[in-house]
Amino acid sequence: MCLIVTLIMFGLAIQNIIQKHWIIGGIQFLIAMGFLLLLLRNIQKVRCDRDGSCSNGCILTGWISKFFPKKDH
Repeated sequence: MCLIVTLIMFGLAIQNIIQKHWIIGGIQFLIAMGFLLLLLRNIQKVRCDRDGSCSNGCILTGWISKFFPKKDH
């Protein structure tokens, strides 16, 4: 899902930037970068869970994930 949204938002951002809609294109580009960040974090977490070779990971995504802690039930 993140890959699909990322590709669509990159495409829309490029189209809007070409048509000189700078603000809309910039916002769409930022959204695409956010979803790309989530996609990379998901890939990293899957590799970590599969191999059991967990490391500290990416500092940026670790910083973002501190704002959304996982609730233990």
